[in-house]
Amino acid sequence: MRLGARTTVVALVGAVLVAATAVVAGSAGASTPPTSTITLQVAKSYQPKAQPGTTDDYHCTVMDPHVTQNAYVTSSEFHPGSIEDHHAALFLVPPNIAQIARHNHTIGSGWTCFGEAALPGTTLAQFLQSPYLAVWAPGHGADVMPAGTGIPLPAGSLVIMQVHYNLLAGTKPVKDSLTLRTVPMTKSVQPLRVGLTLAPPDVPCPAGVTGPLCTRAASLADQGARFGPSAVMQANGIETLCGHDPATAPPGPTATCTSTVGADGWILRSQAHMHLLGTSFSLVLNPGTPGQRTILSVPHYNFDYQQAYLLKHPIAVKKGDTVQVTCTYDATLAQKLPRLRKAPAHFVTWGDGSTDEMCIGLTWMTTHLPSTH
Repeated sequence: MRLGARTTVVALVGAVLVAATAVVAGSAGASTPPTSTITLQVAKSYQPKAQPGTTDDYHCTVMDPHVTQNAYVTSSEFHPGSIEDHHAALFLVPPNIAQIARHNHTIGSGWTCFGEAALPGTTLAQFLQSPYLAVWAPGHGADVMPAGTGIPLPAGSLVIMQVHYNLLAGTKPVKDSLTLRTVPMTKSVQPLRVGLTLAPPDVPCPAGVTGPLCTRAASLADQGARFGPSAVMQANGIETLCGHDPATAPPGPTATCTSTVGADGWILRSQAHMHLLGTSFSLVLNPGTPGQRTILSVPHYNFDYQQAYLLKHPIAVKKGDTVQVTCTYDATLAQKLPRLRKAPAHFVTWGDGSTDEMCIGLTWMTTHLPSTH
């Protein structure tokens, strides 16, 4: 039953954001809290601009959902505006940090944000208070949370929409939009947190392929020229976190790393993310032990059809458990795929570019099982 809807048009610095909110009640006789649908769209198209020496643009925009009461995001849907959209990530800006965005007139104007979507004018500690809300990649439609759960969205929060544009795919102006579905924050809904397990790719040029960028050192130097020295620090930092010496990182078609679970809980959902060279993926709990269990296996990874999977049975984890992510790549795809043929042959490492790679295992966890399980 539709209770009604309200629509507002808000003038912002550098853009106009149309925010439409519809409130819909749960079914008759049910205890389901009412759902609000918030649609956010920047009215002015954005023209992606490749940085010198690159074919990529990472652009961040702050959006104001005008949340006046504490809520949970139960689903979100990023609507890509063009084929340049490579992937997108949504980050929560909590109320105490939202004031910085408003004071610095960040809302609507946007900024270049390779690497992490740190809000201009904030510290590292404040950035760490801005967790993931959702992620999007090709093939991924509505990002629906498990029944009885949601991502916290406190009153007064803002949302950072970080979009990676691949200019090898196109160069048209883009108008992206976002839909959030929320419910009031009640004890009947369990809060979710998103966890990331990363591994550092070190994929050499294929046999028979040569070039000045076919060593790791040369490739990283090129990445630093494209995205700045922080890109090199990030690639080497992930190597270090995974127990590798960056100077002697073992090359090969497989990237793997094991991380430690920080708190007790339940894994309800999981997703794989790689770029265009990825062919298979696995995420395993407590590998090499009697309690080993596969969280997610994607034996035929397809960049153009990425999605998050709701686990058939929630998996219990304890603080101190380990999670191992493994990604496999096919370097010969760099010469076969039209989107990559224009790029020079290079040793592939972790990086922000479409011709670089990533290995990310995402998990959605909750401390207690929702009543629906």
